[in-house]
Amino acid sequence: MRPPLVYHPAYSAPLPSSHRFPMAKFRLLHQWLHNHDLARSSQLHQPLPAPRRWLELVHPRAYHQAFCRGQLGAREQRRIGLPATAPLVRRTWLSVGGTVLTARLALRHGLACHLAGGTHHAFAMAGSGFCIFNDVAVAARVLLAEGTLSQLMVIDLDVHQGDATAAIFAGEPRVFTLSVHCASNFPLRKATSDCDLALADGLEDDAYIAAIGDLIPEQLERVRPQLVLYNAGVDPHRHDRLGRLALSSEGLLRRDHLVLDACLRRGIPVASVIGGGYDDLPQLVERHSLVFRAAAEQARLHGL
Repeated sequence: MRPPLVYHPAYSAPLPSSHRFPMAKFRLLHQWLHNHDLARSSQLHQPLPAPRRWLELVHPRAYHQAFCRGQLGAREQRRIGLPATAPLVRRTWLSVGGTVLTARLALRHGLACHLAGGTHHAFAMAGSGFCIFNDVAVAARVLLAEGTLSQLMVIDLDVHQGDATAAIFAGEPRVFTLSVHCASNFPLRKATSDCDLALADGLEDDAYIAAIGDLIPEQLERVRPQLVLYNAGVDPHRHDRLGRLALSSEGLLRRDHLVLDACLRRGIPVASVIGGGYDDLPQLVERHSLVFRAAAEQARLHGL
């Protein structure tokens, strides 16, 4: 009754100490889950880097080669906000492989969780907002290309709209994109998801849960996906540096329970990724742990 977890020690690639992306959170999250008996060795699966043929279902070779070889222009590099060091390139390919593995494990077990992923600002030909390759989009395309599935849903509850994911799947009826985000937050120019819910600044727990409480079950009933890819970003938290919403940790936990229960009670497998979050590392890691706590409890409740 413990859901599979996907992790690789190389996820926390070294960055300059002054860099604002909390790269250490992946390693610290793994330690936190282990210390709190939410990650046993029997649950853990280690991914391989995504093969090029998977990546190129979304990202043309011209783009991924330019990034990996440090050949992007200065403006393109600034838009990403991360350096193309060898360790970071490796962790980027590993993270995409990890989300594909998480999706496969979810299909096998009903629920699986990735200790990374959710890079939803990565467009086919350009990265943005600390996102280089779009792991969720690649996972969806891989499963569709293999004929494993014919209908997926992306539920993106990061505080920032899943703009690149929406753009990649525009006009693709086999992938339904749902984004619930802060209306005033990044990106300034929003894409058009299949279902967008833009929220006002400062929205608190009860109003947030009320906003998604009917929306998500209704969309699941209407679309009937064979797999949900769930971005459980924790930047809607009231203390997140880049957030603008006002959820508490308890509110985030209620949100995760709502999403997972809505899927599992309908027999829909769920693969979760951790998405965004920006705060001091101890607080941030504890917030990211919430979806794993919810997953463990939901797995037990649903007999997985």
